[in-house]
Amino acid sequence: MKILASACLMGENCKYNGGNNLSEKLLEFIERNNAQVVTVCPEVLGGLPVPRVPSEIVNGNVTNREGVSVDREFRAGAAEALEIAREEMPDLIVLQSRSPSCGVKEVYDGSFSGRKVPGKGVYAAMAAEAGFSVVDIEDL
Repeated sequence: MKILASACLMGENCKYNGGNNLSEKLLEFIERNNAQVVTVCPEVLGGLPVPRVPSEIVNGNVTNREGVSVDREFRAGAAEALEIAREEMPDLIVLQSRSPSCGVKEVYDGSFSGRKVPGKGVYAAMAAEAGFSVVDIEDL
């Protein structure tokens, strides 16, 4: 089995705040299934720094908390991550919850208040639309 996973879930310090979301649940799943893992961080692939100003999807456009559009970087990184998925052909893509790139079921509402709404991050939407099996880490 081959899995493509959000790099932060594998312990890479690529989150907006410089940290990670290391997931024991994912590590156990990988071990149980003897899975090969490919990691991506669409935001880093899009040229955004670590750390970076937090971003949310505001009226369909990814904007950081300072009001600067980073939509181009998010979409470029998502396109690059999708190309990696097409090259690697994973059986499953496991992504980080609520991220403006990787949120599978919900994302923050764009008000930077912590409120969540149903929806997909930029990369999660592209990967699902391309026909990949995409799952939120919380549902693994």
